[in-house]
Amino acid sequence: MKIGIIGLPQVGKKTLFELLTNHKPSEKEIVSGKPIKGIAEIRDPRYDKLVSMYKPKKEVKARIEIETLPRIEKDTIAKGDIFTDINELDAVCHVVRAFRDDSVYHVDGSVDAKRDIDFVNSELILHDLIFIEKRTERLDQKIKQTKEEASIKEKEVLVKLKSHLDKTLPLRLLSLNADEKKLISSYPFVTLKEMIVVLNVSEDGLKDTSLAKALEKELAPLKIDVMQVSAKVESEVASLESEDEKKEFLDSLGIGEPAINLLTRVCSKALNLISFFTVGQDEVRQWLIRKGSSAPEAAGAIHSDLQKGFIRAEVMKYGDLISYGSEEKLKTAGKQYLKGKDYTVEDGDIVNIRFNV
Repeated sequence: MKIGIIGLPQVGKKTLFELLTNHKPSEKEIVSGKPIKGIAEIRDPRYDKLVSMYKPKKEVKARIEIETLPRIEKDTIAKGDIFTDINELDAVCHVVRAFRDDSVYHVDGSVDAKRDIDFVNSELILHDLIFIEKRTERLDQKIKQTKEEASIKEKEVLVKLKSHLDKTLPLRLLSLNADEKKLISSYPFVTLKEMIVVLNVSEDGLKDTSLAKALEKELAPLKIDVMQVSAKVESEVASLESEDEKKEFLDSLGIGEPAINLLTRVCSKALNLISFFTVGQDEVRQWLIRKGSSAPEAAGAIHSDLQKGFIRAEVMKYGDLISYGSEEKLKTAGKQYLKGKDYTVEDGDIVNIRFNV
């Protein structure tokens, strides 16, 4: 599961990528014009709390793949490579400049987050429309020659998609049945991807959330999540050595948690993933599974043998464990649950798998 960072030049993509992945791209990677790959740990306060409770010998955070893509400019759009790169992703994080700094140029000469968001969204929609147009031309020729039923059905689906896109709506909003999804599964439709918009604001703009709230309201119908972050502030926080220094700095800004931590969880959500935990004195570990996964599927995320030999899952709710303070008190209160194969794992569940192979 991969999420990709896109955006216009000079918006802060590289800085956010480095903060998320702790990977500083080399000059060779930067000039290659290819996606730069990294791994980001999910920074979840629930995991931190469980580690402090169990004090395990080993700690393992969940991780997701992140790529930063070449910047979106007229030449990259014309070549089309960036759309190929986006098609290989599971979700998109669009970084948008919302800070004013005369020393940092803007490709359009002024800072206008709404304009930049609309531009990128329209280019993604245009890409999908162009693909449909080209594919339909080929289908028309084939239908004329062979009257093939499969080609006729495919064209009907493409007409449905085009009608939707013509309203400037992304394909992720369109309801498709299983057959339709299967038919277009190999096609490079980039507006099918889940999307996050990240507003990169200045330090002075951190407390002003009016733009983020306005965009959130406007973009929610397009199924786009919005959050704001100051890459400059996040870089300053990351450069501090001790946790006490970081907390003091954040407190001085009136911030409870680095925004970069929240961004990792927003990225996870965009990938349709939820977290569950396994705990003990040997290890506390966070696992990622698709939302809606069954208990055996969660067991399979740990090891295939656990899924094959699944008997039951012993489940504690994170909130219950924190409320009671210990496993012993929680069990005494009857708050540990035995779940079978039909149980759907919920975000934050603490799971112990019973199995027999």
